[in-house]
Amino acid sequence: MTPDATPAAGRSFDDVVLPHLGAAHRLARWLMRNEPDAEDAVQDASLKALRYFGTFTGGDGRAWFLRIVRNTCYGKRGRHAPSEIDQFDEEHHTVHQALPDPETELLRTDAAARIERAIATLPGRARKILVLRELEDLTYQEVADALDIPAGTVMSGLFRARRALRAALLPEGRPASTYAGPRPGLGS
Repeated sequence: MTPDATPAAGRSFDDVVLPHLGAAHRLARWLMRNEPDAEDAVQDASLKALRYFGTFTGGDGRAWFLRIVRNTCYGKRGRHAPSEIDQFDEEHHTVHQALPDPETELLRTDAAARIERAIATLPGRARKILVLRELEDLTYQEVADALDIPAGTVMSGLFRARRALRAALLPEGRPASTYAGPRPGLGS
């Protein structure tokens, strides 16, 4: 079948893959841990998706494409290759807006950097599940499809990842059992 064939209910490659390039890049950035390698991985994954689009049988194009991105990243890095951790570049990742209060801006950028560091401390699978579910807003089933694991594993892994992230974000020296600060999603 040619790359521009439409195997799944008349959907084209452009309809299935292109809307998810942003999500693919964000996932690759988390997996590859640096921008140039992430860009290369997304480009390679896009070419693979185009080459094998004839095998796409329908369903969720996002999960299908993100699985290709994940596998491409694994192929480039190897599953257990040590990863180089680069510093979070707040300037690069911040949308520039004129803020009236410099103190508010400082607190916001500090919080974003703190969350980034906390996510980076999570084990690989937990980090992937958390990023796909919370940052990419995939459903449990879409995460399961993208990572090629059962949906129940996604749910339990997400529970553990959220708990580990919460513990990583606690103030220094405060045990999780005694911390009485605000909880995400429960108001302040």
